Amino acid sequence: MPLLIATSYLPPALYMAEIAKADEIIVEAFETYTKQTCRNHCLIYGPNGRQTLSIPVIKVNGNHTITKDIRISTHQPWQKTHWRSIKTAYSNSPFFLFYQDYLSPFYEKKFNFLIDLNIGLLETLMHIMHIDCEIRLSAHFEKSPAGVIDQRTEPVAKHCLHPIAYPHYTQVFEPTHGFIPGLSILDVLLNLGPETSGYLKTLQP
Repeated sequence: MPLLIATSYLPPALYMAEIAKADEIIVEAFETYTKQTCRNHCLIYGPNGRQTLSIPVIKVNGNHTITKDIRISTHQPWQKTHWRSIKTAYSNSPFFLFYQDYLSPFYEKKFNFLIDLNIGLLETLMHIMHIDCEIRLSAHFEKSPAGVIDQRTEPVAKHCLHPIAYPHYTQVFEPTHGFIPGLSILDVLLNLGPETSGYLKTLQP
């Protein structure tokens, strides 16, 4: 059964765990855009602990803007800021050098629409993690769709935090701030590398 899920920027680990179990992925493109979610935010582990990276967006039709029409604002150098933060957070992680060339182009190329950036990053993450399944955008909005696993609300809720047990893995700044669960898949990937897929199988919402 297809997985219907919201778009997400460098998704939470739980989001990728759901995708890893799916045979087909439908990304919701026609919902009314919801702010304060992982649609344009992600959480990483920086030198000072949990750090939020936010993409500045423009709601062209105000609060009635649908997701596919959300544009990325060019008034801030967010790409430069995000990539600098990612390097500061993970340059000493075990697998940053292995994966940086997959990620850096997304902080150099201009993207007009948030969903295009998010889909591009998602496809890249799936490639790295050897997740082989079809991914497509929804064709219209349905409040209560039939024939799909509807995960549009979770796991992209506010602050990307979920009441589940996250097994421990070693993080770069753990000696200073302790283990921080529920972060972007980026944290898991850059610390665990090829073991990421196995880790995702342990996550149960």
